[in-house]
Amino acid sequence: MASGERIFVQAIRRCCAARRIAVDVRSGGWLIAMRRGPRRHFAFGYDIGLNSAIAHRLANDKSATAEALTLAEVPCIPHRLFLNPKLGVHVAGADWREGMLALLAENPQGVVVKPNEGTSGRSVFKVTTEAELDHAAGEVFSMSTGLVISPYVAIEEEVRVVLLDDAPRVVYSKQRGPDWRHNLDAGAKPVLLQDGEVRAACVKLAIEAARAIGIVFASIDVVRVDGSWRVLEINSGVMMEALAKLHPELVQATYDAALDRVFGESDKY
Repeated sequence: MASGERIFVQAIRRCCAARRIAVDVRSGGWLIAMRRGPRRHFAFGYDIGLNSAIAHRLANDKSATAEALTLAEVPCIPHRLFLNPKLGVHVAGADWREGMLALLAENPQGVVVKPNEGTSGRSVFKVTTEAELDHAAGEVFSMSTGLVISPYVAIEEEVRVVLLDDAPRVVYSKQRGPDWRHNLDAGAKPVLLQDGEVRAACVKLAIEAARAIGIVFASIDVVRVDGSWRVLEINSGVMMEALAKLHPELVQATYDAALDRVFGESDKY
């Protein structure tokens, strides 16, 4: 096992070794080819390959996720899409900046600007002024074809639910650090939730969200705002690097269950 490998890759290696599945790790660990007999399967990034192409694309698109959840009447944080003006006026429209300014005016408490695709809280900006908006949009558009703007809300609690076939495999809260964000890369700490009303409410909402876009294996972030739970986002790639440092057995068991789902419970190993 190569030193410095992501925990995701290590977990896949261990799981496959126990199941007599051949593993070929390529591209620095971002592409994993697995084979048992005639069956070949790929994992890419943190995506183990259980989800349909459309579910994967919806989950990776924050604006599309919000739209799909709204159609299904699942409570969520709205994310309005703005395409990069470099794509041309026929794609991005001529009044994209006016639309951004209107959203800022509608939300005097501020807005959050971030890439439409991507995880880990990178290039996420809290904006309260026109100058901050222009700076944030410039930064995000420099590395993305689109950004989303959502109202800034005071998040009282954030919980991540990892689902496999509507069953909660992992449920933990993100204890925020010195940053205003709840991202684990920004210093938040994962704390497993015990059975109770909060865990039950979060799992119920996560299952509704997963069903709304037809996703099988995902991590779903839900937040409590003004006492009510809403979906923040859905991640098709299930990343548990921070959690694995505290609960390695739980993380391994979750990836094991997902791979068993990939290769079929009836397969012998």
